[in-house]
Amino acid sequence: MKILVTGGNGFIGSNFIELVLKNSEDVFVVNIDSSTYAGQGNNLEHMDLDKNERYKSYDADITNKKLIDEIFQKERPEVVVNFAAESHVDRSITEPETFIQTNVLGTFNLLEAARRLDLKKFIQISTDEVYGSLSNESPMSKEGDLLKPRSPYSASKAAAEQIALSYFHTYGLPVIISRSSNNYGPYQFPEKLIPLFVTNLIEDKKVTLMYSAENPGLNVRDWLYVKDNCQAIWELIEKGEAGEIYNISGNNEKTNVEITETILSSFGVGKEMVEYIPHRKGHDFRYAIDDSKLKSLVPELRVRDFSEAMKETVNWYKANENWWRAIKK
Repeated sequence: MKILVTGGNGFIGSNFIELVLKNSEDVFVVNIDSSTYAGQGNNLEHMDLDKNERYKSYDADITNKKLIDEIFQKERPEVVVNFAAESHVDRSITEPETFIQTNVLGTFNLLEAARRLDLKKFIQISTDEVYGSLSNESPMSKEGDLLKPRSPYSASKAAAEQIALSYFHTYGLPVIISRSSNNYGPYQFPEKLIPLFVTNLIEDKKVTLMYSAENPGLNVRDWLYVKDNCQAIWELIEKGEAGEIYNISGNNEKTNVEITETILSSFGVGKEMVEYIPHRKGHDFRYAIDDSKLKSLVPELRVRDFSEAMKETVNWYKANENWWRAIKK
């Protein structure tokens, strides 16, 4: 089977490629990546996978429709997994156009190229942020819930989902949507909360916690170990039903204060290493997703224990300073 992965140099994409190449002997991976700032860590080279005989890469931007068409016609993949995206909420607030271009128009280009092929699956990678903000009393979001994105990032991902699903209903393209909770683990660009805090503390710098008298860092996120997400995506390639949406949850809801305290504790330091900053615009309070649909599809699917996976993540960044120091700004 030939799988075309977009954004394979990035955090989740590179971990997915690693899983596929190490666990499957009959799968060939084609990676399309434009090597933006978040994909410049040479992840696959660092994983020692870039020279694998079952791997091939193209330096291409998914917003380049002509080039994407040419690659699809040349490679003719059986499965497409679209990880390529601008994903940092803070950046979407200051640079919204970039997010619309990549996440919406880029996805459209991939769908257009894909519908000319006889695909088995087109996996559109999305996020729990499309559901919008929940309160502590709200039930967990389910796949059929109304979408209420509140940032340019989440709105662009919701738009991409709807366009992808329209290609299923209109053209019969076998689209599947995955909506995962916050990923963490090795190779995450150090602008997101966990790798930023960990690398700051390694450099003996303070961590920055969004805080106010009304909301003292109590925003809640569900945390999913990246390798568990990748395994779930692989299961969707094998077992997922076209036209369906699947939540992928870590079942680990934590406040930002709890995450901060966990990381501080792993370094043996306390609140003296915290700098309190204002909340960003439109800061969603809570995300939480119900993954019972996925569990019904793959009952044997398991997620890592949060404490154990967090220890491994912190230790990975401590052991791989050459990787993140080369890209952290």
